[in-house]
Amino acid sequence: MTYGKAIAANIDPIEKKPFYHFMPSSPVFSLATVGCNFRCKFCQNWEISQVPSGRIEGEDLPPKKIRDICAMQGVPGCSYTYTEPTVFMEYALDTAKLLRADGRFNVFVTNGYMTTAAINEMDKYIDASRIDLKGFDDRVYTDLSGDVKLEYVLNNIKELHKRQHIEIITLLIPGYNTADSDIRQIAEWIHDLSPEIPLHFIAFYPAYQMLDTPPTDLETLRRARKIALEEGLHYVYTGNRQDIETESTYCPYCNTLVIKRWGFEVLENKLMPGARCPECGKKLNFVLDINEYWKNKKSKKD
Repeated sequence: MTYGKAIAANIDPIEKKPFYHFMPSSPVFSLATVGCNFRCKFCQNWEISQVPSGRIEGEDLPPKKIRDICAMQGVPGCSYTYTEPTVFMEYALDTAKLLRADGRFNVFVTNGYMTTAAINEMDKYIDASRIDLKGFDDRVYTDLSGDVKLEYVLNNIKELHKRQHIEIITLLIPGYNTADSDIRQIAEWIHDLSPEIPLHFIAFYPAYQMLDTPPTDLETLRRARKIALEEGLHYVYTGNRQDIETESTYCPYCNTLVIKRWGFEVLENKLMPGARCPECGKKLNFVLDINEYWKNKKSKKD
């Protein structure tokens, strides 16, 4: 129903998604249709994600036109974002196939609620996923997002991690998932999967059906980051409240500042070729060269 109907289309920095470890500083064509498979009471994009059933709006923007725009603007990749790309999977994958043929990358910004069959299709053309982990308690999902089961999200994070680069984001909502124990559970689970997975804690702002819930303060974000680092995660960030210290990347081996960020802007990138730390020389978990990334993925499958 939404095929080729773009409700939002912009060129954004990839850091806005946020991807901090995949093709940093790259502009991406960002695309969405109406609709979502969640009903989040706190949705920031509710005007386009929570439209009444059957009301399909949007600009006619077929995959070939997106390919032409990316070519004309020199944009190296596309992000399927703003709403939930699983809803417009066919449209996204047809676009991704054309862009891949031109040597461009494709990323999903997703809530992680799809079938394994969908992941199998994604695996052909989607290079990385930024996945929501809204909490580590079913209550966060059932009370705030609809009839959603945390178990399915966790299983899909595991499956996507096997196949591609992933980054995880947790929106910290006061009164729901900001307790130390909640944050520690999230960090422990991600650490067991891999300490190399980047984790982003971002601030809640009153929106949609949660206008009476207070916004998340910077101190809460900083505390969450500190807990996750204590649990052994290598890369933990804050977002939605600008703070150079906690938005920047530090080498997990020698603590050297390797990428300085302010909001969605990379101010300084000191990474050496091969994504190595300029101080200790250790290889860090970054994708800097998409062709090398594709080559490595192909060799693993072979």
